[in-house]
Amino acid sequence: MVSLSKLVAFCDERTRLSAYKDAPGAFNGLQVANSGQVTKIGAAVDSGLDAFQQAVTAKDDFLIVHHGMYWDMPRPLVGSTYQRVRTLFQGNCALYSNHLPLDGHPDLGNNALLARQLKLEPTLPFLIRDGEAIGWAAKNELSRAELRAQLETHYRRVVAIEYGSAHPTRVAFCSGSGNSAVPELRKSGIDTLVTGELREEWFTVAQEQELNLYICGHYATEVHAVQALAAEAAAHFNLPWQFLSTVNPL
Repeated sequence: MVSLSKLVAFCDERTRLSAYKDAPGAFNGLQVANSGQVTKIGAAVDSGLDAFQQAVTAKDDFLIVHHGMYWDMPRPLVGSTYQRVRTLFQGNCALYSNHLPLDGHPDLGNNALLARQLKLEPTLPFLIRDGEAIGWAAKNELSRAELRAQLETHYRRVVAIEYGSAHPTRVAFCSGSGNSAVPELRKSGIDTLVTGELREEWFTVAQEQELNLYICGHYATEVHAVQALAAEAAAHFNLPWQFLSTVNPL
């Protein structure tokens, strides 16, 4: 058992939460408290009734998520919003959200972990926002075909748009939505991006600018960091933890 305040402080410090300027609705950090003690940690990508019910059923009393509850707040606590909050309160489950810090962190972040999943080392900051790297890039010796084949072993659906080099020397990573990343590629001397989702118009841009774009799923590219943070916090405080999958195909 560990105090909620100590666990929150550990997660805030480890992820350098205060260094990132996120969207106001992200509301990074502790979003819902519990009675003050934690015995088991859960991790999920999204705040939602399914994940909350899984956490309560599993007796998790601290749930780490990438996407918190407050993107479109304030809203009345009725309907599905009430059901979410009631589930957390009745299960004494605290909710901790961490968005951009868990995309950009060089050790625990989704993008660094995406690179290492392909046995590439994320040494090149990419997609700098307010002085912090949100994405990462890596030097690469894989052919385009080898890169695509490796991605297909990790992700059940990979959309490959291949108009760039057959032997890209660098690969950029932007988990979740990569819409802000595509315009940064050529500026950074990179022609290959691994991301979660893109708008339709980037196909034409990829043709015209000779880019390789690999789209692997918003949810699927963001399962990594919450698990890494949960595992590290659990080890630090000698607590059990688990990942709660919601089988999101998007």
